[in-house]
Formats: sequence, structure tokens, C-alpha cells
Amino acid sequence: MVRTDAGDEVSARFVVHASGCLSIYKRPEIPGLESFRGPSYHTARWPHEGVDFTGQRVGVIGTGSSAIQAIPLIAQQAAELTVFQRTPNFAIPANNHEYPPGHQEAVKARYDEHRERARASMLGVPYEMPERSALEVDEEERRRRYENAWSNADNVLADMYLAFTDTLSDQASNDTASEFVRQRIREIVADPDVAETLCPKDYPICTKRLCVATGYYETYNRENVRLVDLRKTPLVEISPAGVRTTEREHELDALVLATGFDAQTGALTAIDIRGRGGLPLREKWSAGPRSYLGIGVAGFPNMFVVTGPQSPSVLTNMMTAIEQHVEWISDCVAWVRDHGVRTVEPTAEAEADWVAHNDEVGNATLFPTANSWYMGSNVEGKPRVFMPYIGGFGPYRDRCAEVARNGYEGFLLDGAPSGARSGDAEPAGMS
Repeated sequence: MVRTDAGDEVSARFVVHASGCLSIYKRPEIPGLESFRGPSYHTARWPHEGVDFTGQRVGVIGTGSSAIQAIPLIAQQAAELTVFQRTPNFAIPANNHEYPPGHQEAVKARYDEHRERARASMLGVPYEMPERSALEVDEEERRRRYENAWSNADNVLADMYLAFTDTLSDQASNDTASEFVRQRIREIVADPDVAETLCPKDYPICTKRLCVATGYYETYNRENVRLVDLRKTPLVEISPAGVRTTEREHELDALVLATGFDAQTGALTAIDIRGRGGLPLREKWSAGPRSYLGIGVAGFPNMFVVTGPQSPSVLTNMMTAIEQHVEWISDCVAWVRDHGVRTVEPTAEAEADWVAHNDEVGNATLFPTANSWYMGSNVEGKPRVFMPYIGGFGPYRDRCAEVARNGYEGFLLDGAPSGARSGDAEPAGMS
């Protein structure tokens, strides 16, 4: 049974949660927010008609991906822009540009090949995997690879994440990439003190969401832009007139909250989802999410999740990941119906094994060293667990296909007739 806040009730045999990894936005835990007398906006709930900041004193709280996209545009309108930064973020240029004549035709001519390469890749985009460590090459070669990542417009993120074999697993190798970007920040930002404040120094590059930017660092060279370092002068409260730090009150006409999301699990725990025996999902996940393949949850029959926690999801091309899950779930539903199965849900053993595997693969990387939303660190009281699957999209897709071929191995099939696991399932996404 599915019930809405309007009182509607719908009876369904299957429920598919396609509620998104980044859809429940997070309001800041700052006292006095409701007292601010000017308008305030959250970047995740931006007015469709747009906002005109011309002539206003604007404050932006946060310097994550949304803020990095918004700040350069707001600065072009506002009389004064004050950015309140707690944690600096690494950002590399988006390098948006018009494609040359004939480019679209050339891509479409080999589109099928392109898609198949994407499906088999680590990040869900066609990419040649690196073969050497950053420490196995000389400084000139390292700089060449990082310069390519900084200036390339086609695989901006992949070029940095996969510059070398150990960028995400070895601190010394990662340091070379981190320092390259910090040096670029210092070259772009005219004020040395502001540049250093914008340089992340306490976590490895790529272990928080690597942002792409258009003119972000250059914006801090504008005369109407100020950066407030909340680590030096912590934020105390929102006042009717603006934002108060331990140093002073910053008077503002408008406030922009770029405070992120309750990622991966928030859209699911926000719903009162109850499984067998009335067990709430948020209670089952009180110590961190538990799933099988990021698709199903033990104790919650006939429930599927699209790009759920412990699937590649936010660490791959989201469209490729969503497509693979939708096809896999569709095939599973059809197979269950065709074989007279009443309910399908992961076994507790399969779920526990997948959770352990997800933890093992994640802990072999540098990701857990950062306080990121990948770890749930941005939400007060949320368990600190590495949520996405970092084992690679191609290998993950192969595993899902294998599970299907083996008659949905690891799933409890209630009411399945004898021989239902005879291996007659089609590979997911290939039927």
C-alpha cells in the first residue's frame, strides 16, 4: 500500500523508488534563519522565474558544487557579494564551448560503439584506463596529465579521477594532483590570502565531489566580492539584518543557501517506508544503509531502488547508471510475473555480503578520509558510512547480469515453482 499526504491510497504489487540521490535538500542548522527580513533562496529550490540581484548586497552560505556554479553569476548582478566558506572545494574548469561543424555527425555515426564502451567502463563514460602510478612518472609527465585534465572539455572529471592508477588510493600520488590544482588557484586569484583560503588542504582531491566551474576562482578578483573564512571567524547566527560571525555582522539584502543535500538515503528515509512486520526503513538503516546491489533491501519485498546506496550511482555517469537499473528492475519484474513468483527480496546473507564488499572496496580508497556527503558527514547525526559503490560501473553491471542469469541469485523468491532458478533469466539490460 502506498499512501500520500493527500490521503490517496494505491495498492501495488511492486514499488520502485526512483526518488534520486540528491533530491532532499538540506537546510542549514543555523539559529535565527527565520528572522532574516530579506528574501532567502536555497539553490535546490530556485524560483523558476529566476531572481534579479541587481544592486543588492547578497550573501552565499556554502561553497559546494551548487555555490560554485551560482557565485560567478550572482557576482555579475549584485552590488556586493559575500561568500561564507567553511570548507574550500577543489574545482576544475568546465571548459564549455561550441562544438565545431561536423562534430555531432561524427559522434552519431559511432554512437552505438560509444554507448557500449560507456556501459563497460569504470565511470560510465568511454575512457582509456591509466596504466601507471603518479609516482612512476617524472614531474613533466604528471604535469602533462594534469594540464590535460584542467583544459580538456570532453572528459573533465574522468581525466582527473583517472589521471593515474592510484589517484584515489595512494596519498602521496593524490598529493601531486591536489597540489597541481592548488597551484592553479594561486595563479588565478590575485590576493594571496584569498587564494590560500580557497585552497583545500585537509582532504585529498576527488574524495569530495570534484566540482566543475566557469570563472569561479576568477570571481574573487572582482572588487564587489568578499570571502569570509568561517574557520577563522565561525558563523554565529542569522540576524534580521544579515549574517553574524564571531568577528562582525554582515548586513545583507538577500541570502542564498547552498547547503547541499541529504544524499543517497535522504529521499528514502524521508518516506515512512515499512517492510515485513512493520519495520521502518529508517530504523533498519539507523547505522547506515544496507542493501543488495543498491537495488533491493532484505525485509522489504517487491521493493526496488533506482541508483540506491551501495550502487555506483553518484560515482559514475548517472544516466548510464539509471538506465542499467531501470532495465534490470524491468527484467526482474517481468521474470517474477512469468514464473509465478509472489514476492522477491534479497536474502539477509546476500545483503550482508554486499554491504561488506562495498565497505571493503571503499576502504581501499582515500574516500573515507574526507568528511563528505559520500560519507554522510554533512548531515548532523547521520551515520558516517561510505555509501556509493566504487568498484566500477562495468564490473558492477556484469555482477548484476550474473545475478539475473542465475535466476536472481541472492534473492528470496516466495512462491517460485520448482526449477525457477534454472538459469533461464535474461542478462539484465540485454533482453
